[in-house]
Amino acid sequence: MSDSTITNRAHWQELDEWRKKIDTLDQQLSSLLCERLHCAQNISSLKSIIGEQVLQPEREKEVLNNVLNHADSPMKARALEKIYQCIIEETRLFQHEWKNSQPGITAS
Repeated sequence: MSDSTITNRAHWQELDEWRKKIDTLDQQLSSLLCERLHCAQNISSLKSIIGEQVLQPEREKEVLNNVLNHADSPMKARALEKIYQCIIEETRLFQHEWKNSQPGITAS
């Protein structure tokens, strides 16, 4: 077996290890996002009780800034900003959908 074949096999093994790590991280992220949605559901309920709107731009900016402050490079900050804008948007939609599915709660 040639050195290049051995090296190539080692690279494929390393690739497989990184993919397994990403699979594990994806499972953890999925669980955390479900927990986040559960929190958003509770927040939505409380907003209804106190008469607050689902959309709260200042809070969304605060959440985004909190996340971006933990980025360790400008490139990762840009990626995190896009990811979290999607998370925030989907959470907002989830809150609206949840409110609309609850009897006696009117969406605002």
